[in-house]
Amino acid sequence: MTIARENWKKKVNKEIAHKPERKEKFQLDSGIEIQRLYSPVDEDKQYEDKIGYPGEYPFTRGVYPTMYRSRFWTMRQYAGFATSEESNKRYRMLLEKGTTGLSVAFDLPTQMGYDSDHLMARGEVGKVGVAIDTLADMETLFDKIPLEKVSTSMTINATAAILLAMYCTVAKKQGADWKKLSGTIQNDLLKEYIARGTYIYPPSASMKIITDIFEWCAREIPSWNTISISGYHIREAGSTAVQEVAFTLANGIAYVEAAIAAGLDIDEFAPRLAFFFNAHNNLFEEVAKFRAARRLYAKIMRERFGAKSDKSWMLRFHTQTAGSSLQAQQPYVNLIRTTVQAMSAVLGGTQSLHTNSFDEALALPTDESVTLALRTQQVLANESGLTETIDPLAGSFYVEALTDEIEKGAEEYIRKIDEMGGSVKAIEKGFFQDEIAKAAYNYQQAIDTGEKQIIGVNVYREQERSTPPMLKVTAEQEQHQIDRCTMVKAQRDSVVVRTTLEAVITAARGGANLMPYILSAVEAYASVGEISDALRTVYGEY
Repeated sequence: MTIARENWKKKVNKEIAHKPERKEKFQLDSGIEIQRLYSPVDEDKQYEDKIGYPGEYPFTRGVYPTMYRSRFWTMRQYAGFATSEESNKRYRMLLEKGTTGLSVAFDLPTQMGYDSDHLMARGEVGKVGVAIDTLADMETLFDKIPLEKVSTSMTINATAAILLAMYCTVAKKQGADWKKLSGTIQNDLLKEYIARGTYIYPPSASMKIITDIFEWCAREIPSWNTISISGYHIREAGSTAVQEVAFTLANGIAYVEAAIAAGLDIDEFAPRLAFFFNAHNNLFEEVAKFRAARRLYAKIMRERFGAKSDKSWMLRFHTQTAGSSLQAQQPYVNLIRTTVQAMSAVLGGTQSLHTNSFDEALALPTDESVTLALRTQQVLANESGLTETIDPLAGSFYVEALTDEIEKGAEEYIRKIDEMGGSVKAIEKGFFQDEIAKAAYNYQQAIDTGEKQIIGVNVYREQERSTPPMLKVTAEQEQHQIDRCTMVKAQRDSVVVRTTLEAVITAARGGANLMPYILSAVEAYASVGEISDALRTVYGEY
């Protein structure tokens, strides 16, 4: 046995001493015992340097020594629609059915810094997520949900600082210890400029707010993931798997550089950086993608930035199955697509997972469809055998070759981006956008010519379209939210609100950390739109 394997075994024993594995013995129905890890019979130096062991640099095989033998990934179901009351019911239903983490979808006005009573919000209130205007909405959203005991992910970017302040204030009102809060805010503005579009301020201002959040969270809520650097939306926009890895890690490099330039120590903030990837249809490519991303990130953090802590080298990531792969034709076939995609995430070593509902090509998911999506994860965790050994596809000639190829392709893209001056410069030049547009065009052309076959779309079509029951957000629900927003604004202390908003403006002009001032405004029931407008007066709009 090599020294490296012996050291890994010691780490495993230490790990399971305080976090035991789920079972004393893992075995097949035939009685064959499943080993914790499978690797070459004659281990060699090249294997250990390149692939290594779980929980060890370069983390190709996973970020933790025992992975799912100790605990499953966090099962999140992304949810949010209409009002905070309706979304609260959905969250409590999901928790009762076994989801292990909440994932909040916000409506477009909330993401763009507009209140529900704003003219720009009309027709969009509650449509693609829950509407949050003031702290009153956030209090209702998490009513009877103990925030100290649940991990919450919030998909929010331009207004992330405001929503995080609201979340922390609700937790404080519940009597929670902020040091025990766990979860993630997406907070990734660079990918918004590249692929999604829910930005408000220019890039330099956005980077300032992001680093303020890094600094404040390291001090106040140290277990919180301060950013979810997202390849998901890059892939949804039409990128390839290689581009998804490259552009995501290039953005990660930009955030690390900005934080270091702001005077932060890399080993203080880097362990709380998290990532968010897509799981697409080609199972082997996706597994290789996740493995390549981990290995490349570890090298970047250790060799490029000189991070000393192994926690700074770990690429921990959430995965969501591919929304863009879901088809309106024969929607029940989406169940199979989602299952294959979820399998790739598990085989690739994800830390948390959302499985899309089969009806999401048509509308927001119903209670029934979202339950089925959660059950998909639970079957994979408890019945499939995927979780009994670590990185089960390692050693496959195909998977290892794909891992190498994806890593090599991503490195080449990062080199080009570095030569342009980094992600911000590359965004300004339109490089990311052009590369994604070309890839998306090629993909669609392959579908149009029949080279790529999509069941129900260009092959195996059916004349009659089956339409499952659909969830609708009504005009009455929108009006209810508008009325509540108006009522809260009428009942609060307007003098205190005005004072706190002026303090936000002063802090922004003076370059101070914005988080304490945003917290004070939130506590006074200043709205998302009002705080965003205060920052618009200083930073402008992009």
